[in-house]
Amino acid sequence: MATKEEILQNFNPNEIGIDNGNLLGLPFDYESANIIVFGVPWEVTVSYGGGTASGPARVLEASRQLDIYDFDNPEGWKQGIFMVEIPAHIQQKNEALRQDATLIIEHLKQGDRIEDNPHLSQVLKNIDRECQNVNQWLFDNATAAINQGKKVAVIGGDHSVPLGYIQALAQHYPDFGILHIDAHADLRDAYEGFQYSHASIMFNALQLPQISKLVQVGIRDICQDEINIIQQSNGRISTYYDPMLKQKLYAGIPWLELCKQIVAELPQQVYISFDVDGLDPKLCPNTGTPVPGGLELEQTYCLFRELLHSGRQIIGFDVCEVGDGEWDGNVGARAVYKLCNLMG
Repeated sequence: MATKEEILQNFNPNEIGIDNGNLLGLPFDYESANIIVFGVPWEVTVSYGGGTASGPARVLEASRQLDIYDFDNPEGWKQGIFMVEIPAHIQQKNEALRQDATLIIEHLKQGDRIEDNPHLSQVLKNIDRECQNVNQWLFDNATAAINQGKKVAVIGGDHSVPLGYIQALAQHYPDFGILHIDAHADLRDAYEGFQYSHASIMFNALQLPQISKLVQVGIRDICQDEINIIQQSNGRISTYYDPMLKQKLYAGIPWLELCKQIVAELPQQVYISFDVDGLDPKLCPNTGTPVPGGLELEQTYCLFRELLHSGRQIIGFDVCEVGDGEWDGNVGARAVYKLCNLMG
């Protein structure tokens, strides 16, 4: 097997990206890579548009169209990035359970209670159990990579996907913050009855005492319960709502200044959770729950750069809710590669 030095010597980053099963056609394997990327094709609890389970495959496919030079880290690719094969067993389970979840969601839309229906109550328990199995799979695989000194990235699937990885980081870091880009606050307690709903990811993550701060950016679709959780969090959650950010921009406050204010709220070590519906929907039109408004991709990069300029460290990230579209995959691949290079 080739050493990392041999791999670097024999690879020409100016050539066309080859279809070798890895992001950008990079020449690394699990052993030689410093960043391990897990694609998790899971969207069982999606409540609006489907297709995000195809996100990891779309990102992988589109990534070969990207040029490897990165303005923030021109030799970032040399750290070694390897995307593990997308797990077929999770994809198959997702397709089967998606139908079951739709039954539950349709039942709720009729105004009926799941508790009054023994069959659907059992279906719901089964979905929660299978979601927990996916969490455990990701926890085990992320932990194994972290224990080998590697960094980890996750591509969803819907936004429920990264919980197992966040739990793995909590075993490794006694104190860290989450920088959360999203149109939604994701602070619902078991949304639509599903304990591991895509709308509950931050509610579930905050059960981990190691997460000292959650800073949310771009939020513009939110319910009163979530507002209450934010207001009653004693400063543990800071939310930068999209309409308020826009108002400040219209008043002439530079985006860079706003980025500095946002970053100042975070602790030394930061996990980035990037739901692409935090972006303007023109960038990822096939995302699961698009909302008008949102950020430009460069605005998020500027924010991430400010995080590093402040001396803080990116310890991991996810990019979720990439829809089943060629353009969505293209934008998602750029976000994944940029975050790999910034994390490195």
